[in-house]
Amino acid sequence: MTNPAYPIDGSVKPEVTAFFDEPTNTISYVVKDPGSNACAIVDSVMDIDYAAGRITHDSADRIIAFVRDKGLICEWLIETHVHADHLSGAPYIQNALGGKLGIGENIRVVQDTFGKIFNEGTEFQRDGSQFDRLFADGDTYTVGGMTCFAMHTPGHTPACMTHVMGNAAFVGDTLFMPDGGTARADFPGGDAGELFRSIRKVLTLPDAFRLFMCHDYGPNGRDIRWETTVAEERANNIHARDGVTEEEFVAMRTARDATLGMPKLIIPSIQVNMRAGKLPPADESGKTFLKVPINSL
Repeated sequence: MTNPAYPIDGSVKPEVTAFFDEPTNTISYVVKDPGSNACAIVDSVMDIDYAAGRITHDSADRIIAFVRDKGLICEWLIETHVHADHLSGAPYIQNALGGKLGIGENIRVVQDTFGKIFNEGTEFQRDGSQFDRLFADGDTYTVGGMTCFAMHTPGHTPACMTHVMGNAAFVGDTLFMPDGGTARADFPGGDAGELFRSIRKVLTLPDAFRLFMCHDYGPNGRDIRWETTVAEERANNIHARDGVTEEEFVAMRTARDATLGMPKLIIPSIQVNMRAGKLPPADESGKTFLKVPINSL
């Protein structure tokens, strides 16, 4: 049974083009309104050679070239959450293509939490003002003539949102492919019980709805995949299929998370992504630096 508060319309079938970033196992998407040339870009990537401290934009440039080649108009750049495993390319793409940048309204919680961890000064705004739009649960927006909406799906982070565009839902890290299970819930502000309830919320969408992942790691050596359906997840997700109780899920997730190390790019990613994909401000000499908090994560 679907939630009547959401404007669900499975008759609208957007054209979804995926871009896989191998270094971070991230999938970004260009989502085209079937009735116009309008599009949204979801979870873009900015490249970093962390050891060298070097930023490049090859991943974002591929998306920009695709949008221009197809004659598309970028109306939205969507971040499903504050990513801990890659840097956002959204402001770079926005500068080239336009569009509004949006994220969940609980970005303010993330900014407050990590503003303290990274000892940011009062000049770092913790009100989400770096973004053009802060989405609350059930908020709607349009891409061309296509009505889209945001579902608040916390647990991995407080600001996680699933964005539903026609019959396609972009779940961020709320779910992985059925054989990949689910993402961790042990970051600051994460909660395994909340994650379970968020997953069940996503899986109340119609069975035929397409679900698009933010990450895939090719478990058991299979090829990388990023698209599944609500029905497939409900039947086969190894962590959260139908019949798994919240108590079982929380016990599994808690034990599993205790074995995981920190993502290798969490330190640069959070500092950049909580600023809407922008680097920290330069110092008086014009140089930009990232901080490494000791024993804080």
